[in-house]
Amino acid sequence: MSNLSLNRVKQLLEASAKTRVLVVGDVMLDQFIYGRVSRISPEAPVPVVDFQREIAMPGGAANVARNLTALGGQASLFGAVGRDEGAHRLAALLKEQKVACDGLLEMSSRMTTRKERIIAGQQQIARIDRETRGELDAEHSEKLLASIRKLLPQVSAVIVGDYGKGVVTQPLLDGIKAAARARGLWVSLDPKPVHQLELGGLSLITPNRKEAFELAAVPDTASRATDPLKDANLLKVADKILNTLQPALLLITLSELGMLLCRRGEKPFHIPTVAREVFDVSGAGDTVIASFTLAIAAGASPIEAAVFSNHAGGVVVGKVGTATVTPEELLASFKRD
Repeated sequence: MSNLSLNRVKQLLEASAKTRVLVVGDVMLDQFIYGRVSRISPEAPVPVVDFQREIAMPGGAANVARNLTALGGQASLFGAVGRDEGAHRLAALLKEQKVACDGLLEMSSRMTTRKERIIAGQQQIARIDRETRGELDAEHSEKLLASIRKLLPQVSAVIVGDYGKGVVTQPLLDGIKAAARARGLWVSLDPKPVHQLELGGLSLITPNRKEAFELAAVPDTASRATDPLKDANLLKVADKILNTLQPALLLITLSELGMLLCRRGEKPFHIPTVAREVFDVSGAGDTVIASFTLAIAAGASPIEAAVFSNHAGGVVVGKVGTATVTPEELLASFKRD
């Protein structure tokens, strides 16, 4: 990809080390229980999983934050957790990964979101979700916003991770947008269209194809072109989002077709995928929004940031589970390119 030289990637990574990004949203604990199945239970027609190992990692907005620190940036995380074992485990993992999590509100009325996946061989056979989906009440939302405002003078950009669990309320988002605009700060948002928020006036929105069509309220019924630049339906949706929500940038992630970077008044720019093997796409969107925002904060142009984040996403989908990319892995992917 000629838009970004290896030297330029090194420059951006060096600048990233001096960059702090504030991440706010729904934090989660992702747990993976691995085992093997050799028999069916005598109690019910279900497999018996013989436990082998368990791993846990930060998920949701917490995964966005750890993607920032994995690339050498600094991250401060804001959100809400319960007063429970999940919160302690998540805090310990975030500390290991150098994510500042003083901004996590502990609430006895909420449960820390935990997604427990049971995997036998290569197959996920069940997932147990423990979570509170209700909206954050006005008092805690205002408390969170006050803490965010206090930290804004020390950050270069803000990422809002909305996973529909109730932390990202309209008053919180409006407060973040107003406070960031007053300081000229970049605000990126990963949308959850089922959670209908007013998303006007953001710096960057990063929907996948399905989310883009939902945001535009257009059914994705026409046949898809293998070249996104010839996909009339997709281009129509991009135009509609640009005109109604007016983000500075719209980055639509297209799985194996790469990404489409869209700006008002300019032709869309297609970045083909660089992924060699795809093992797991879970969390790839978190990597993309984290690396794109970090690159912008480090001085990249929109196209440079898109290429940078496309490479980061390409590395992560080659790993199992919600994963991150290191500077060394990112540089290696540019050397192969």
